[in-house]
Amino acid sequence: MHYYSTRGNSGFATASTVILDGLAPDGGLYVPSETLPSFSPENMQGGSYQSLALEILKPFLNDFDKREIEEAVNTAYSERNFDHPDITPLKKLSGDLYTLELWHGPTCAFKDIALQILPLLMRTTQIKHENDRGIIVLTATSGDTGKSALEGFHDIPGIKIVVYYPEKGVSEIQKLQMTTQRGSNVSVAAVKGNFDHAQSGVKDIFSDRELAEKLAAAGYRLSSANSINWGRLIPQVVYYFAAYLKLIEQKALQPGEKVDFVVPTGNFGNILAGYYARRLGLPVNRLICATNINNVLSDFINSGRYNSNRKLHRTLSPSMDILVSSNLERLLFELTGHDSILIRRWMANLKSKSEYYVGPGEKEKIEKLFWSDCADDDETSQMIAYIYDHYHYLIDTHTAVGMAVLQKYRRCSDRNRPAIILSTASPFKFAGSVARALFGSDHIRGIGELDLLEMLARETGIAVPPALARLTSEPVIHKEVIARENMRHHLLSNLPDF
Repeated sequence: MHYYSTRGNSGFATASTVILDGLAPDGGLYVPSETLPSFSPENMQGGSYQSLALEILKPFLNDFDKREIEEAVNTAYSERNFDHPDITPLKKLSGDLYTLELWHGPTCAFKDIALQILPLLMRTTQIKHENDRGIIVLTATSGDTGKSALEGFHDIPGIKIVVYYPEKGVSEIQKLQMTTQRGSNVSVAAVKGNFDHAQSGVKDIFSDRELAEKLAAAGYRLSSANSINWGRLIPQVVYYFAAYLKLIEQKALQPGEKVDFVVPTGNFGNILAGYYARRLGLPVNRLICATNINNVLSDFINSGRYNSNRKLHRTLSPSMDILVSSNLERLLFELTGHDSILIRRWMANLKSKSEYYVGPGEKEKIEKLFWSDCADDDETSQMIAYIYDHYHYLIDTHTAVGMAVLQKYRRCSDRNRPAIILSTASPFKFAGSVARALFGSDHIRGIGELDLLEMLARETGIAVPPALARLTSEPVIHKEVIARENMRHHLLSNLPDF
């Protein structure tokens, strides 16, 4: 399996190059250049999550040998990193409603699934190619990616991790997870503005050729831990298969029967992994794209017009407070039959005019694959309370958005198929919003975010994840707040040779 850029000007690349580079040299995103493999769920039953990951990842890691992939998989998805033997356990709420819990890793968010294995693959590449250039992993985060990347990359030899997050665009728990991160190779800074400011700043750094030459001369290369890195995206395909196989194992599904997946998403990476799972043979009926009131994706899926020229709202689901969804470029490239000319035109329009329109053919293909709607903060809070009252099951704000959008989908669907909602974060990561939804504002007034962890556990009888409980005793290490235009200077000032 080789790769090339969605924008068509970067030539072919191996898996290790794709993982190291993150973004293609022409500013596009890497995608497979060859026919995708096909997997039959009927022939994949009975194995562990680790064996499933090995089977799916192997064709995509063309210049890694089986031993290297197996070692990375077994190290990443070990009991040391994940507190559940299934890694991504499937929980049944009712007859045809399931949640896929993706938050049993070290930072209590779905990003751990990919960001526990990506650093291992990156380090393996560095060693096997005898590459003595230092790797700078540069990442913008809307909340969860940052901590997951820091946890995966901290203290790994030869790699420095630099994370930027929006100053007021993450939850207090998410902020504390990042600003208390230890590690000799770690740098974290808040960026004034929203996630799109941080993300565009990172993209500008990646596309700065003069900077790339300067870094290379000093012995560094840039890479990314965002889902623009194919090495971040492909491990997420595994848990779609794992969920489906679990339903077959439980005899809740006949092999070949289609299911709906509901994905709360902002940057389109998590749901794009579902699209690729479908391409690889998973019987997916619809991928339901659930957004909050920053509903740029919902509007696009329903109209064919992508328009980011709108106010970004701060919501109870901050990891989805995004207006420029980077991974959509990969989907459009696939649906246009790899037409890089169209992609370059649309992305140029997005940069210069903040919008673009796809053609009727692309719009029709999107509507066959996806369905989308949004949920506001009131609906989010009501859904948290509803699920807890009916199932004594605690969900976070992003999962609640997915639940609310599924209800809307089912009201206009001709039949209810089994639906799997991707639960993307522990409810304790958003303890304030969850506690307010369950007990009301008066009940929690004046209680700090960390104290709310204990209160939520006490009131529900559900234990606080140890990784979050430890935050109460961790000192804040990273306190810098910078302007978007100073990100380049900040990056260079954190390198010893500048």
